[in-house]
Amino acid sequence: MTYSEKVLEHFRNPRNVGEIIDADGVGTVGNPICGDLLTLYIKVRDGKISDIKFKTFGCGAAIATSSMITELAKNKTLDEALKITRNDVANALEGLPPIKMHCSNLAADGLKEAIKDYYSKRGVKLDEKKIIVLDDCPSCGFELKPFRDKSIKFCPRCGVKVTKEV
Repeated sequence: MTYSEKVLEHFRNPRNVGEIIDADGVGTVGNPICGDLLTLYIKVRDGKISDIKFKTFGCGAAIATSSMITELAKNKTLDEALKITRNDVANALEGLPPIKMHCSNLAADGLKEAIKDYYSKRGVKLDEKKIIVLDDCPSCGFELKPFRDKSIKFCPRCGVKVTKEV
């Protein structure tokens, strides 16, 4: 398993590490398969993410993706930040090994949870979306169709998140 230089740089020198004590929104997410845990803090000014910080307990890829999501989201409007996907995170890092793609899920999900918390504190509900199980695992290609009726959230083979909102 090899990492890009960009992944290694963000692992060795992560950006925006820390906590925002008076954060406007906080998102905490974890992956029960590998044990990674991310808490992401946002400060919002004039509808834009003016400050963003994170604390991650996890592997090098989890730290690198957490660092990268902060760079991608900073100074974006909340709507723009909500559109950042796991693929955006992985692409910005010049790729991740397939077995580590779940780390980019963690980062993107943490950002969405922080924004959701921001809106919730202001009495605004984000549109509820239907969650579906993908046909195949985006990381290892495992066929998931037989598992759809069991409400799985993670691939039984590699542990990657296998649901999406529609």
